[in-house]
Amino acid sequence: MLITIVVFVVLLIVLILTHEIGHFAAAKMSKVKVEEFGLGLPPRIWGFKYGETIYSINWIPFGGFTRLLGEEDPSTPGSLASKSIGTRFFVLVSGSLLNILLPIVLFTVSFMIPHDVTIENVLIKEVAAGSPAQTAGIQAGDRIVEVNGHTIKNRADLSYQIQLNLGNNTAMVIQKPDASRQVLSLTPRWVPPQGQGATGVVLTSSDMTTAVESMPFWQALPTSVVHSWEILILFKNEVMSWFVRSTAPQLAGPIAIAQLTGEVIKAGISPLLEFAALISINLGIFNLLPIPGLDGGRLVFVLLEWARRGKRISPQKEGMVHMIGFLAMILLILVISYFDVARIIRGESLLP
Repeated sequence: MLITIVVFVVLLIVLILTHEIGHFAAAKMSKVKVEEFGLGLPPRIWGFKYGETIYSINWIPFGGFTRLLGEEDPSTPGSLASKSIGTRFFVLVSGSLLNILLPIVLFTVSFMIPHDVTIENVLIKEVAAGSPAQTAGIQAGDRIVEVNGHTIKNRADLSYQIQLNLGNNTAMVIQKPDASRQVLSLTPRWVPPQGQGATGVVLTSSDMTTAVESMPFWQALPTSVVHSWEILILFKNEVMSWFVRSTAPQLAGPIAIAQLTGEVIKAGISPLLEFAALISINLGIFNLLPIPGLDGGRLVFVLLEWARRGKRISPQKEGMVHMIGFLAMILLILVISYFDVARIIRGESLLP
């Protein structure tokens, strides 16, 4: 429990600091006065002033902030609101941009660290009638070797590639029981029938072993760039599935993330770094959502000003909207945390 708490706190600090450093650096580059750079949310525990900025540590650990001069009021020189639309857009997106770029570093280190990988033959056990797999000619007993040029090492690899290519034509290299190989094509479905997956197959495996793998830096870096991009595609596909499949998103608060951290720690450093990368991407995207109080909510007002050809919404109205949104978000976190605690008491896990 102690290790879980320490690792979770360190992970949270790294991700929050990355986000806020993005805002801080962009503000300094844009000559916007930074009044306070805070880790955690007020009330303040401790702080000191260096130059024009107060650097503080605050009591509520689930967050951080970069308080800029005049975020809604353009009347003060050096304020954020006094800058051009382009400058404000740059300052507001910079935090999320760093959160989305940080996984490249985390994935690179993860791929370089020796880690266990399951190696198995991925075999087709059953094929559903009328499914994309049957239409493509896949049969029970076939082994899936490659998908879109990616070697399939285990069932998780196959699931990853299928989810990555939902709705897209996908090439598969299939090895038949007689060892001959064929290249087949199918399109994974967004909305499969009840009880079927995207391709309509039931999988099994054989000859399972565990291998230790690692990459040199010059391979790990480009691989991490590609993998980070693929994670963004998976995120996009997940959001689209909420609408296409009419499914509700699974929400997790800080307590659930702490629980997941404890479970991932058991798998080793490499999986923990990959988990941190996923959280960082989610944090970056979440902050860009058009929710009042978040960066995305502020961006909405910047874009409205641009659409209205420079006509601003009054600072008082904008500030009120952000305050209401912030309070609503805190309330949502408390509600989600209640259900997270209830799930932990029941002994349930978020991991499959």
